[in-house]
Amino acid sequence: MTNPRTSQRLLAVAHAAQEACEALADVLAEASRDATGREGVRPAPEPGAAPLADGDLEGRITEILAFLRRRLTGDYAVDEFGFDPELTDTVLLALARPLYSRWFRVEVRGIENIPASGGALVVANHSGAVALDSVMTAVAVHDEHPQQRFLRLLGADLVFQTPFLGELARKGGATLASNADAERLLAGGEVVGVWPEGFKGIGKPFSERYKLQRFGRGGFVSAALRTRTPIVPCAIVGAEEIYPILGNMPALARLLGLPYAPITPTFPWLGPLGLVPLPSKWLIEFGTPVPTDEQPPGAAEDPMLVFDLTDQVRQTIQQTLYALLVQRRSVFF
Repeated sequence: MTNPRTSQRLLAVAHAAQEACEALADVLAEASRDATGREGVRPAPEPGAAPLADGDLEGRITEILAFLRRRLTGDYAVDEFGFDPELTDTVLLALARPLYSRWFRVEVRGIENIPASGGALVVANHSGAVALDSVMTAVAVHDEHPQQRFLRLLGADLVFQTPFLGELARKGGATLASNADAERLLAGGEVVGVWPEGFKGIGKPFSERYKLQRFGRGGFVSAALRTRTPIVPCAIVGAEEIYPILGNMPALARLLGLPYAPITPTFPWLGPLGLVPLPSKWLIEFGTPVPTDEQPPGAAEDPMLVFDLTDQVRQTIQQTLYALLVQRRSVFF
């Protein structure tokens, strides 16, 4: 247990730090106003830089200090799965946004197909050696959707067995890819993301790019049917080229306990630099939702219906991938 005196001291330090930085912000804002008034005009911003309005700096510092105080005092919400919305929005998604907007220059289509409220299951293709496609999809759903909805990812066992990564994934809203967890999230009105190809998708060779692998046994369809939530097919173009897999190192993969150890044009030849993803141009398209509330009760227990619906979603994603590839001007532009 935390010592009450220690907690009180931490709280006092946090309050004092916030007050000090608020005072500093006041001084900086006043100095900025003085500099502006002295010449009668505001200095021109640097090329490409967004101009800051009066009070912006002060507001940002105050927000940061308030965030840090809440983290120190434990004044933040975490749900039963370990999801921390404030940390996800303020830190985790913020770290991914430069990749999203500047490196991959993600273009999003069909975001209106994700409902404004209630549960929905986003089903997407998986590729790229590392699951950056799931992270970029989460950024797209939150930042492009009018309601700024969080995408709750369903991850493989390996993610949650990895030290630090598993805890970070849970705080970011991910949970184990199981029917039980998926159904609880969907029934709770969450937008859930699933990549049914799993490691077969992200670990496939570059020669098989944009060719969907098996979608498993249709567990995601069963979860959607039981909770009567729509399935939103999602096609992602661009992730295949970030780490083109030319070969595999099975001995190294076994040594590290990984499903594969890819050989790419840059890794392992360039050492740590080979871990930098190539700056491909990304397109993410959310397709027309497939309704499940029209199916009869007990539809989730009908293996033929589940198979047909799974195949329908898979074919929709595959055809959308082909269409997007035709429209794409270049891999990198």
